[in-house]
Amino acid sequence: MRLNVAIHLPLKNLSQWQKVAFCAALLERMLPNYQMFAEHADFGDYKVLRNQLDLIWQWLDKDSRCKINYDAQIVKLEEQVPNPDEFDFFGVFPALDGAMALMSLFQSIQDPQNSSFENIGKLSENSVSYYVELSLAQEIDAEAPEGDEIIIVPEQITEHPLMQWEIATQHELFDFIKTASENKTSCIRAKALVLEEGLSNLGIEINH
Repeated sequence: MRLNVAIHLPLKNLSQWQKVAFCAALLERMLPNYQMFAEHADFGDYKVLRNQLDLIWQWLDKDSRCKINYDAQIVKLEEQVPNPDEFDFFGVFPALDGAMALMSLFQSIQDPQNSSFENIGKLSENSVSYYVELSLAQEIDAEAPEGDEIIIVPEQITEHPLMQWEIATQHELFDFIKTASENKTSCIRAKALVLEEGLSNLGIEINH
């Protein structure tokens, strides 16, 4: 079961460029989870997702904006989406969230009128929420008498340091993006902001 904490940010107040930059920065914290999954599961090509996110950053650079063949990129990405039913370890879920977040971002850039930029923030939050929920369940299970029901309430997830970090990061990134100039320098600063600790949103060390 995934307990939603729900980070509510007024993305509708941002320009399309700002929304894309916000989501691309969040994806920088999500893709390392996919990389770790791909290495352990012998499934998926992390380089495909990495190159696609780099393509989006290039699109954000108005001075040398690239054209994106969205349909071709989405087809390529679909081949990298894992099926959770085919894997028996937790890593498939944040990997799936990362792939689906990138998919949502491509679709939102392609069709701004029916965009779902909010999905990317929710997927990042869901990855953290589910990871924290499982971690708490394991801790309780280790300490509780055998057979006791494990109950976790949303407040426990919200108060966990990893979720507090996710909430703080999304808010800090939003506050930066909403007043940022729409240029390459802002992209560099947004990436630096979310990668300052060198960790994914689950606390996994990022391998460059």
